[in-house]
Amino acid sequence: MNPETSMETATPYAPVALEFWYEFGSNYSYLSVMRVKELAEQYGVPIVWKPFLLGPIFKSFGWESSPFVLQKEKGAYVWQDMARECVKYNLPWKCPTSFPRSALLPMRVALLGADKPWIVDYNKRMMQVNFVEDLDIDNEEIVSKVLTELGLPASQLIAEAQSEDNKRRLRAQTETARQRGIFGAPTFFVDGTLFWGNDRLQDALIFAAGLKILPLD
Repeated sequence: MNPETSMETATPYAPVALEFWYEFGSNYSYLSVMRVKELAEQYGVPIVWKPFLLGPIFKSFGWESSPFVLQKEKGAYVWQDMARECVKYNLPWKCPTSFPRSALLPMRVALLGADKPWIVDYNKRMMQVNFVEDLDIDNEEIVSKVLTELGLPASQLIAEAQSEDNKRRLRAQTETARQRGIFGAPTFFVDGTLFWGNDRLQDALIFAAGLKILPLD
């Protein structure tokens, strides 16, 4: 077999869902959130939205912040890379003046909406607020404004998001992410197989769409 497996050497199987694990404070999640719906539709793959918190994941590694902050050289590279990637994908971009931003409230709201029709538009707007408008997203006024723009009952949803039950659910979802080996965002699961990073989004969708790549000889 050719050492680089091609689409011609793939084995067809039934399409499955793409689990999309993301965080509003994650810059590379921004790139995927803004593109995944249209790409998934092209491949006929349903999306299962999995909001979680990166902070507890990083703390489990002994990190107090993002590795892009802890390692100066990596951080400098990332902002150059983000500018290039946004040009490639034709996405607006403004380097955040604060990073990583806390996203606790908007992620709690995302958990409420994970299986609702408004989740895609909500996710995109929250990412734009962070990485295009450069505003504090862990802010009740901002979250309320976004929900109102989408024609949603902002006060009701924020109250539900701040309930003890929903807080527990987000903690539990984040712990599930840790137990499943998630170490960053975005992360995608397809039938139990992990793909990490925005640059693996299309690979994950191809896999989910019915082209399971054969192992190398």
